[in-house]
Amino acid sequence: MKLLVTGASGFLGKYVVAELLRQGFQVRAVIRHTSDEKRLPWRNFANLELTRIDLTQSEKLEDALKGIDTVVHLAAAKQGNYDTQYANTVVATENLLEAMVVMNIKRLIAISTFSVFDYLHIPAREIINEDSPIESQSIDRDIYAQTKLIQESLFRDFEQRNQGEVTILRPGIVYGRNNLWNAHLGINLKDRLWIRIGGNAQLPLTYVENCAQAIVNSCICQEAIGKTLNIVDNDLPTQKVYTDKILNLLQRQPSTIGINWSIMRLLSRSVWFSNKVLFFGKIKLPGILIPARLEARFKPFRYSNKNAQQVLNWQPKYSLDEALKRSCSDIDLLSDGAKIKVKG
Repeated sequence: MKLLVTGASGFLGKYVVAELLRQGFQVRAVIRHTSDEKRLPWRNFANLELTRIDLTQSEKLEDALKGIDTVVHLAAAKQGNYDTQYANTVVATENLLEAMVVMNIKRLIAISTFSVFDYLHIPAREIINEDSPIESQSIDRDIYAQTKLIQESLFRDFEQRNQGEVTILRPGIVYGRNNLWNAHLGINLKDRLWIRIGGNAQLPLTYVENCAQAIVNSCICQEAIGKTLNIVDNDLPTQKVYTDKILNLLQRQPSTIGINWSIMRLLSRSVWFSNKVLFFGKIKLPGILIPARLEARFKPFRYSNKNAQQVLNWQPKYSLDEALKRSCSDIDLLSDGAKIKVKG
């Protein structure tokens, strides 16, 4: 089987490519023109083809798809203004799917996100699973959530219109080496001041190697076709437990200020309502004072990976403590006796 992997030079993409190569797959890895090839640990591996493509442009895409059996679509933008994220998430996906139709490629492993859920209207402490409602009014969510919602609708449209064999995977918070911080912990001001919001909410974490394994499993799992699966690990910590663990890894401890979740929620709703009533919503508020964004980050929920484990025959290999330990050291992945060293 030969696979095309978009977003191959990204944090998760590097591990997905490494795991595919370790298991003997042929991989054509798509990276940006600006990506530093020297930072890719598998760039010279025998079963790898490296290609530089701007997915926001349609040229070269059909050529890149020649001989491909399955596409793993990881590419998306997490930062930048709306135009930037729309181009690199939505337009890039449109171009890729159009080229797949031309090349008659049906199998797609589509990487979505937990950001698509309607956290504002899901009751606190409810279990988030594949049946949980997704956001229908995204205007108050951040740009990343907005563009990923559009992207997921494109995946479903491709599936319905072209008899696509689509598996949509929704990873939670992917963490690992040089990626231990996440926005669900609070506000990090230049590593000097940490404003911690809440402490008892469970974090939907997935260690990058565990997540990569789930993605690779989905490539060869016929039962996964037509499924949408949430990817999180087993031993999910609370904000406080995870925060304490990563603080112990820091050489210099930042100053911290704790804010109770209920108080923060009340403050956010009060400011938001006042802005709507008194200023007709014209004041641009920070994200934590917009209820839809605040609750997506800090509202206490529980999470399930039951379906992913059953369908993909997947069991997260590394526990939280093992993952944190691996995140503090280089990692060797073995493939045909050769070592692929993955650095964050």
